[in-house]
Amino acid sequence: MLEYVNELWLAFLKRPDFWAVLSIIPVTAFVTWAHVWMALKMVFYPINFWGFHLGPLPVGWQGIVPRKAGRISGIITDNTLSKLGSLREFLDAMDPEDMARIIGEQVGFELEHLIDEVMIDRNAVLWENLPYSIKRRIYAQANKQMPGILKELVTELTMNVESLVDMREMVVSQMEGDRRLMVRMFLKVGQKEINFIWHISALIGMFFGVFQMIVWFVVPWHWTVPFWASVWGFLTNWIAIWMVFNPLEPHIIKYPQFFELTKNRKFPWIKPVIPRIGAYNIQGAFMKRQEEVSDVFASVVTEDLITLKSIMTEMMYGSKKDKTRRIVKRHINEIMETPLVRTSLQLSLGPREYAKLKTDLIDRSIEITMVPVCDPAFNASRAQKIFQMFRDRIRELTPKEFQNLLRPAFQEDEWILIVLGGVTGFIAGTIHLFVAFL
Repeated sequence: MLEYVNELWLAFLKRPDFWAVLSIIPVTAFVTWAHVWMALKMVFYPINFWGFHLGPLPVGWQGIVPRKAGRISGIITDNTLSKLGSLREFLDAMDPEDMARIIGEQVGFELEHLIDEVMIDRNAVLWENLPYSIKRRIYAQANKQMPGILKELVTELTMNVESLVDMREMVVSQMEGDRRLMVRMFLKVGQKEINFIWHISALIGMFFGVFQMIVWFVVPWHWTVPFWASVWGFLTNWIAIWMVFNPLEPHIIKYPQFFELTKNRKFPWIKPVIPRIGAYNIQGAFMKRQEEVSDVFASVVTEDLITLKSIMTEMMYGSKKDKTRRIVKRHINEIMETPLVRTSLQLSLGPREYAKLKTDLIDRSIEITMVPVCDPAFNASRAQKIFQMFRDRIRELTPKEFQNLLRPAFQEDEWILIVLGGVTGFIAGTIHLFVAFL
């Protein structure tokens, strides 16, 4: 047997196309690695459309994720985020009483200035000439009632958040408004899987290169070089993406183990161990990392996506803002309709101007309320309160539900990436044919 192998090797050495045939393996591995890298980049970049238009027809490219940010974020919300909890639960976990206290402190600092500003807008001459004793009584009454009113207001907004904010609409509008956020989220969650696809593609390409070299011995026709390169390009992209998400469920296999990976996978990468029975989980690369990904995804969502700022912004300025304003108006009126304030202001302004004043006061109250809500430190403190709840629920997702955290990014127009692999493989195979074989 050894002699036969030796004869084959000597015969191979004497072939005039020895170096050309031998180059098939490294060329296939490199080309596969390169076009998979290109395909992965095209999933996320460019953020904005790059190219030009011929009439209504766009000629160019925009990353799949930023181009379909609205659709992909809608899928993630429907399939995953909505299963992790309701907005009511998130707000409850953020401690509404503490939120009311912090917002109340901010409003308290601004309250007298707020009243002055609104009154001057309504009737500057009258307000400037109003006795300070009356102004002081109005200030004192507002300051006295504000903490209780804000607590009631925040509580009611929390209890009714599901009817005031559409989670899907909120997430989709955020993603469409900031497509970089969408890309950043996917890259944070799936960076290891992206690297896995990229690097495993070189090994897959090397395996295909060996197969193609054997085919060349049997069918040494020049057209087979670009043909098989195209096939490998097509298959590599498909296999690499498939391996990230499949199999869904863990499949444990037992095997005799004589080596193990070194810590941190440093050189020499493996070390001998006492022979034993090892276990290996055959499962999609992303699926194996559910516990690790839970931490990353929970951090991204609670810091960038479902934040107090985003919820309150949608509540105050989104599609259901009129319903929110009615709630705010009812609570603000508790101050405005006290006998002292109503009598003083109606006599000063008249009924019509008094009604307009209440509307102005609601607008300015919403603006001031949003000041602490938009503060990064304030949002970070709220994120810490819901991070653990979010993380634990992601860990409890079924494999199918968990897959949907990352799968939509590749599933949208996935066929383009696979076909692209075939096209780039054909081009590379053609170049290889002219350089090495002709």
